[in-house]
Amino acid sequence: MRTLPLALAFSLISTFASAADVTDPVKEVMKITEDNWNTVDSEWKYIFDADPLSRLFSKKFQGAYAEAAKHPAYDTENNQPGDPFGYDVITSSQDGCPLKEIKTTSAPGANGMTDVTVTFKMWTCVDEAAVKDSVNELHFDVIQEAGKPVIDDIHRVADGERDSVIEEMHSIAKGE
Repeated sequence: MRTLPLALAFSLISTFASAADVTDPVKEVMKITEDNWNTVDSEWKYIFDADPLSRLFSKKFQGAYAEAAKHPAYDTENNQPGDPFGYDVITSSQDGCPLKEIKTTSAPGANGMTDVTVTFKMWTCVDEAAVKDSVNELHFDVIQEAGKPVIDDIHRVADGERDSVIEEMHSIAKGE
């Protein structure tokens, strides 16, 4: 008699344990970015390549990226739509140091969205103290789509102002 409730409890626990954490897509994007900046010896992995784009980002984000990619920031070798950005979207830079002190937190947002905040130090290899100790801040809008968490937008914070990567992609798609 005790076997059935015990089996049911273990089944429920394993179901909840296997559910994706809302921060998983953000952590994967940050891991790719961290790996990119940690070494110059390996090939750059782009967070908007087909696989991570389709797995980690919402359909809305993917659509905006596809439209913006029709206006690449530089020429591609194979005449395919290229990167609409001329920089790393996560670090807002073309240059930098290995990322340090990466911290991730999450909080409920509006309409079922989760606000995942990431902070990190990017300029730790620079000698100037004010630059070396500066902290980058990003906010990821994470939603549930097809039963899994995906990134719906990225907001970089600078001087107390938040931007939107979706809005930037819309501007790029319009040729602005």
